[in-house]
Amino acid sequence: MRTAHDMRELPEDTASTRNTPPVRFGIVLLPNFTLTAFSGFVDLLRLASDDDDFSKPVRCAWTIVGETLTPVRASCGIQVQPWQTFDEAKGFDYVVVIGGLLHSGPSVSDATLRFIRDAAATSATLVGICTGAFALSRAGVMNGYRVCVSWFHYWDYVGRFPYVDESLLVADRLYVTDGRRITCSGGRASIDVAAAILQRHIDVAIVQKALRILLVEDAQRASAPQPHPPGTEPFTHPRLKRAVHLMQQHIGRPLSLDQLAGRVDMSVRHLQRLFKSQTGESPLAYARRLRLKTAAWFLTSSERTVAEIAATCGFSDASHLGREFRKEFGVAPNTYRANQTGAFS
Repeated sequence: MRTAHDMRELPEDTASTRNTPPVRFGIVLLPNFTLTAFSGFVDLLRLASDDDDFSKPVRCAWTIVGETLTPVRASCGIQVQPWQTFDEAKGFDYVVVIGGLLHSGPSVSDATLRFIRDAAATSATLVGICTGAFALSRAGVMNGYRVCVSWFHYWDYVGRFPYVDESLLVADRLYVTDGRRITCSGGRASIDVAAAILQRHIDVAIVQKALRILLVEDAQRASAPQPHPPGTEPFTHPRLKRAVHLMQQHIGRPLSLDQLAGRVDMSVRHLQRLFKSQTGESPLAYARRLRLKTAAWFLTSSERTVAEIAATCGFSDASHLGREFRKEFGVAPNTYRANQTGAFS
């Protein structure tokens, strides 16, 4: 059987002929997986696989695999039964692990982690969607690879995998391809990942037709920014969005201007001009304000001490945070906390 690498070397018209073996996907659903991520991914496979509306696995084939044939519950309550057990499942070009909720229900089983490790030892490409990237990391198959996570789960990832090189963690893009590893922030981006994979193997026009049937105008590139986090302005410029995401990620250890410009592939001068035109501030001033807004959020949403919040938000100590906080909000951090808490009591 041709591997995914072999298929990439074929011309598009050859890869899409009926004589070519279908690209095989093994899909692992983790407990409390996100239904949107699963349905978006598999529906694009279904629509691109056949010429007519029969959903036959002609160009690609997909199998839901699990430790047992016991149905797996999605976070919304819908259950999906695996078609094959791990022992039966073999010969995939892609192994796709789809996650969801992190803080409720059972964790990833040892059998699932073994299956992921075994797949990594083959020619298969591993794909982690939503918190599926956490399972790949737990299995130890992401060492040295970049990992894409949602900004919403960035700190969860850092807490669970503190040894991971921070420069390899990406939360400002929809998905990342790094060799035989693909990780995705989840949600609607699962469709983009499916499209990017299929375009390696079949005619781009076929993939585009499948996207249009799903009422998706066009697949997003991997470099497209994730939607902005709460508390930040909804900027339209993609590199400005990415820069703000990076500031959000590195609240505790702010990036220098040179580092920030390098991460978004811009010169320092261009980045400064972009921030000034879009925000009226320099990048450093905007980052400072973002850190103070985060500190204010912690003051009203947690029981952390001012010293702990200062360390989390990149200030040298409580006194440093206090001085900067008074400049921005006109009151000391503890006074701000008392006033905000009292307003809702």
